Parts: sequence; C-alpha cells; structure tokens
Amino acid sequence: MKCGIVGLPNVGKSTLFNCLSNAKAQSANFPFCTIEPNVGMVNVPDERLDRLEELVNPQRVVPATVEIVDIAGLVKGASKGEGLGNQFLGNIRECNAILHVLRCFENDNITHVDGSVDPIRDKDTIDTELQFKDLETLEKRLDKHRKAARAGSKDENRNVSLLEDLLKHIEAGKNVRSFERDEEADELLKEIQFLTDKPVLYVCNVDEAAAKGGNDWVEEVRKMAAAEGAEVMHLAAATEADIAELETYEERRMFLDDLGLEEAGVNRLIRKAYELLNLQTYFTAGEKEVRAWTINKGFTAPQAAGVIHTDFEKGFIRAEVIHLADYLSLGSEAAVREAGKLRVEGKEYVVADGDVMHFRFNV
Repeated sequence: MKCGIVGLPNVGKSTLFNCLSNAKAQSANFPFCTIEPNVGMVNVPDERLDRLEELVNPQRVVPATVEIVDIAGLVKGASKGEGLGNQFLGNIRECNAILHVLRCFENDNITHVDGSVDPIRDKDTIDTELQFKDLETLEKRLDKHRKAARAGSKDENRNVSLLEDLLKHIEAGKNVRSFERDEEADELLKEIQFLTDKPVLYVCNVDEAAAKGGNDWVEEVRKMAAAEGAEVMHLAAATEADIAELETYEERRMFLDDLGLEEAGVNRLIRKAYELLNLQTYFTAGEKEVRAWTINKGFTAPQAAGVIHTDFEKGFIRAEVIHLADYLSLGSEAAVREAGKLRVEGKEYVVADGDVMHFRFNV
C-alpha cells in the first residue's frame, strides 16, 4: 500500500518527500528534476508504541511504516504525453492514494509554471489531466463491455449502463471518487483503477509565517475540499526541512515551540497518509520485541495473524487480546492477566486499532 505525492512542478513535492523519508530526492528550481519516482518507506509516528516501549523495555522496537512515492510534477497536456506525462500517470496508477500538494506561498525566487499562485487553478489543472486519462481508460473499457452486451449478457448490459453514466460524470469535469455507486458497481470501478477514484488528501504548502494558522489560500482549499468530502492539512515544507536537519530532539522541540507548533507537520501528514490508505495498527509486546503491525481496517484475527506469517493464519486457533488502555493503565501483561482483562477471541473477531495481541496456532 503506497501514497503518491502529486502536484505541479515547483510546489514543494520533493522538499516534502525529503522531510518524510530522509531519502534526499533532488530538489531544484526547475520542472522535472525528479525523473524517476523516488520511493521511501516512512515510519508512522505513534505515541502508543513509545508508551509500550517504556513499560516492556524490549530489545528492539519496530514501528509501522507507509510507502511514499514522489512523482515528478505534472503539467498541462500530461494526459497526451506532455512532460513525460504517460510515465508519471503510470506512477500514479500504481499508488493506492494521493497526497496532492498545492502551492500556497509566494516566493519570487521559485518560479510558478503558470506565473502566479492560485492553488484552486493548480488543483483543477491536475484534476483535468487525470480526468482526461480516465476518459481514455473508460472509453476502451466501454467498448469491451458493449461487445459483450451485444452477445446478450444482462450483466454486461448493466455494466454498460453504469459506465455510460460514469462517462457523463467525468465529461462534466467531476472525479470518479464523487460518482455514487453501490457495492457491486464499486467492485467494477476498483478493478478498472481510475486515477481520480483514489482517495486524496490536499496538502497546502505554506511559508513559515503561515505554518501555524494557515493563510487565505489554505481557506480557499478547505472550502473546495469540503464540497468534495476530502481532507486538507497545511504545513511549511521548507521549514520542515530545516527542522529535519537538526540533530537532537531538544533542538527540534525548541524550533517547533518558536513556531507555536505541538509537533512537526510531517508527523501529522504521515498519520493522515496511513488513515487515507484505510490502515490501522495492532501491537505485539514481549521482551525481545515491541512491534506495530499494519493491517487493513476490518481485518479479522486470523487475517491479522497472517500479516506476521501465513502459517499463523492457516493454523489459527485463537487470539489473546488486551485493550491498549488496559495494558497502559495496569502496566504489564501479567497485571492485565491478574485483573482478568485479557480476552480470548476466535476467528470472527474484528481487530480494533491498538489491540495488543498474541496468537495461538497449530500447523
């Protein structure tokens, strides 16, 4: 599961990626400085893991991770191959969610490809290119279903009707994610992998003065996103890069305090990316290791066990589950057991975010 960072050239994508991954992607004041997508595995900040580490004192700690892809800047005409557009659109297709970076700052030293700062216009430029590509994908798919429908398939007639409605929706300048559909239709659309059907988080890149409270451009983006049902956050990528360069926690904390920020913006962004991918965490805790395991929301106990090893899922017998709040308040697994707070759950149990788990299995 991975998130792709998209946006026009020179909006701060690579600077943000550097902060997120410490991968030091090239960042320069010209378009297409990122030719191949940079990929980084990013640790998900989680205070719960820190608390468990303090209580258990394990030999090692393993956090959850999320994969972030820095995709080179799209431009007008990308859907027709302009600016290496086909390659970049292919990179987006491989991602499961989109972090759409919008420039919400003035800086005469950093060229804007369209000559002025206007995040709503920039957002529409990207959307239009993605919609054009979705139309191309949809028209090819419609041809296939129309041929099958002519052979007399009722199911295919229904698919054609659905996709023709979607065609009108996209031609009206709307993204696929806003198209209403039932569960059956959703399966078909997910199979086709439309670019504008991916969940999106709008990331407003501001200057240092707006790092805490945002600015008028951010408010414009919030209104736009509210109409879409999408989320928005703002951060100052250049400032975050300065913070990331500081060597000690104390130095970083002082910098954040001076800005009036409780935590670095990239920490909030990583957590939001994790949520955008519909992911959650459960923990295992022992003397050798305290570890955060990543699962999809809605996973049952056997599915969660399978993330550790497929044998755990195949031979699943039961799960021993501790609510994180009980673990933290009582201070140890032994105390939880003594208090009768450890629960035994079977195959139907749906794992809750933050559960501390042990699995019993037999292969």
